Amino acid sequence: MDLKQFVTIVPDWPKPGIKFKDITTLMDNGEAYRYATDQIVEYAKKRQIDLVVGPEARGFIIGCPVAYSLGVGFAPVRKEGKLPRETIKVQYGLEYGKDVLTIHKDAIKPGQRVLITDDLLATGGTIEATIKLVEDLGGIVAGIAFLIELSYLDGKDKLNGYDILTLMTY
Repeated sequence: MDLKQFVTIVPDWPKPGIKFKDITTLMDNGEAYRYATDQIVEYAKKRQIDLVVGPEARGFIIGCPVAYSLGVGFAPVRKEGKLPRETIKVQYGLEYGKDVLTIHKDAIKPGQRVLITDDLLATGGTIEATIKLVEDLGGIVAGIAFLIELSYLDGKDKLNGYDILTLMTY
């Protein structure tokens, strides 16, 4: 299935010159959403995944149905102050500043094989920070799956040494 036909390109959003890749039109098509999810599930099965992890909020949209299909748990990665129990955190750079991501301190058991999911690989900063959280808790990043990669932003460069699945590339 050509998933790109279900992604709407929104010009000049959120600012002039950006061609935003809107996945909501993929998600509201049951057949396309199921197909994309199934592709990630098949990838994950080959990697013997114990747990799926995704950064908010679109990592949840991708990761939760994958975790459900695999019969494994899902652990959310959230911005600081959003998780109710003890967390670990990592600070990472943004285009104009810094942000912090957190995960519950008990979300991952040492040695668990983890699939990280997100909708989009752009510059790689969010996923790089998510990898650090997983590895700091003793998890093994067995794979990383995205719906879309913006290859012109070179995000894969920050993910060298990790196995990556991308369903669409722009």
